[in-house]
Amino acid sequence: MFTSLFLTVALAAVCADEHLERYRESRPGMGSTFEIIAYAPDKQTAKRGMDAAFARIEQLNQVFSDYESDSEACRLSHAAPMPQAVPVSAEMCAVLDYSIQLSRQTDGAFDVTVGPVSRLWRRARRQRQLPAPERLRETLASVGYRHLELDAAGRKARLAAAGMRLDFGAVAVGFAVDEALAVLKLHGLTRVLVNGSGDLALGEAPPGETGWRIGVAPLEPNQPPSRFLRLAHCGVSTSGDAWQYVEIDGCRYSHIVDPRTGIGLTQRSSVTVIAPNGMAADGLATAASVLGAEKGLALIERTCGAACLMVLVEDDKPRLHKSRDWKKHEVGGSLPPN
Repeated sequence: MFTSLFLTVALAAVCADEHLERYRESRPGMGSTFEIIAYAPDKQTAKRGMDAAFARIEQLNQVFSDYESDSEACRLSHAAPMPQAVPVSAEMCAVLDYSIQLSRQTDGAFDVTVGPVSRLWRRARRQRQLPAPERLRETLASVGYRHLELDAAGRKARLAAAGMRLDFGAVAVGFAVDEALAVLKLHGLTRVLVNGSGDLALGEAPPGETGWRIGVAPLEPNQPPSRFLRLAHCGVSTSGDAWQYVEIDGCRYSHIVDPRTGIGLTQRSSVTVIAPNGMAADGLATAASVLGAEKGLALIERTCGAACLMVLVEDDKPRLHKSRDWKKHEVGGSLPPN
């Protein structure tokens, strides 16, 4: 009886999948571009789910943007130093809570209070000139996750140091793709992929597949992927300097800043992380990039459900560093798009 029931359910699922069509749409959001691929029974169902998901992404931009002066993140930053904790939204609380945990695990290699040096480094990249040492020391005094206090149960936060500024560039997009995925599921769309400029949240596999086929971003820009993954129900993120870097006095600096030094990373890298969700993948990819091969892989190995591939340029040659679980997700050969 149980075998018959199982076959009946399985056949019903196959029949349902046969009526699903593939829909794809991209829209700007959070200073980048978001793309959704969804399998739906009809265009109207796909559009309703996608419209709601993109609306959710726009809502989150008003929470985490460091460019919109009226965003929640900017309002908190402008209020520093705070005499007492202030109420924060559920979304802000969730991301701050995760960020503080990751900061503790990495001893500050990941830090959402990096905002002051992020702004200083953006200026340095534009001017192609390193920040003055005294200015850098003054700015670093405003950075440090230990100055960020959070009462998660009461949903209150306090920025305790003068000049503090929150920067969610290494975690907010990952959170946004997770939230968009959740909205799509609420609209009955489970076979979906949400891509926020390379930060992915994956739902169930496409019809007839065991997972989404994902190309791993290469070290060099404008090159096609040579490595591929097959994944479902997880997040994927790549952090690297293929596109965003600057050369100053003959040295190449990444746009990724080490919060502890205030200077962009100098080792060329491409770090891809698989994690249980997009926010974790996003944060871990940045943290591992800052930590380097040994400490970065150790962080991944300590994180349940995470796997990592690090491609680092060492002695002018690319070298691969893989976590133990990476190989079980990798598939060989060139694969067509989903």
